[in-house]
Amino acid sequence: MPIDEFIINIYLMVEQYYKIVVTKPLRSAGYAPKLSDPEVICMEMVGEFLHLDQDKQIWQYFTQHWQDWFPAIGSYPNFAKHCANLWQVKQQIQDKVSQIEGRDNIHFMDGFPIPVCHYGRAYRHKNYQDLAAFSYCAAKQERYYGFEGHLLVNLSGMIKGFTVAPANVDERAVAPDITDHIHGLLGADKGYISPSLTSYYDAQGVDLQTPLRANMKEDRPKPVVRRLMKARRIVETVIGQLSERFNIQRVRARDLWHLSHRLIRKILSHNSAALILNKKLGNPPLQFDLLISS
Repeated sequence: MPIDEFIINIYLMVEQYYKIVVTKPLRSAGYAPKLSDPEVICMEMVGEFLHLDQDKQIWQYFTQHWQDWFPAIGSYPNFAKHCANLWQVKQQIQDKVSQIEGRDNIHFMDGFPIPVCHYGRAYRHKNYQDLAAFSYCAAKQERYYGFEGHLLVNLSGMIKGFTVAPANVDERAVAPDITDHIHGLLGADKGYISPSLTSYYDAQGVDLQTPLRANMKEDRPKPVVRRLMKARRIVETVIGQLSERFNIQRVRARDLWHLSHRLIRKILSHNSAALILNKKLGNPPLQFDLLISS
């Protein structure tokens, strides 16, 4: 679809969910901003989808190209402050989108590194000193300093759970935090093998399935294991999209509050601006390049 139709569809979707989650005025004093909250969230989601992951980039894009559609856009500092102040609203919209659009009983989880600086500068880095930690990224075969993102997706690729923890925290310890609302099958990699975690999920009515280590006996039929491993690639695809299109592994914020607002709008843009709209158009949910025509 043309970019103008894309923006209209995103705005209508944002306005719909905003009215669901915001049931009373957000501001108890002072004047309401001229640029409405749904307009700001729409601009953020569209900007993220277009690879614009900085507030200033998004503000410049809409100021230069869509001023007639957003005449009250105002100054960049006010826009950036407005974006950050709405992070809880965006989180609530994401929760509602996931609840309404993402019903499923098959899920997959995985983690990925979120470095906060170059490894060589880690000991001089002042941001996140009490929060970030050192760890090792097996995919890139290198150590890094920062956080680890923990992701839960359903069979269509919708993000159903997400959190961030210091990089040295065991992913098995974080898993219950993002899976407390699911049931059915849960696929994961070898890093989640744990008798205690399996027992925990058994009690929750969740069937945790992972590949086995070389010294473990495989009792499952080979076709079942192959289908499971093939389906688990969905979470890897989503992580790839979050990294390449939405730059989720590039930390530009200097504190946890601003980092949280940046991360949630990327998740929301992935789910609402891309995946849900693709499904409504009859496209494969994760083929985002089909959304906007050149």
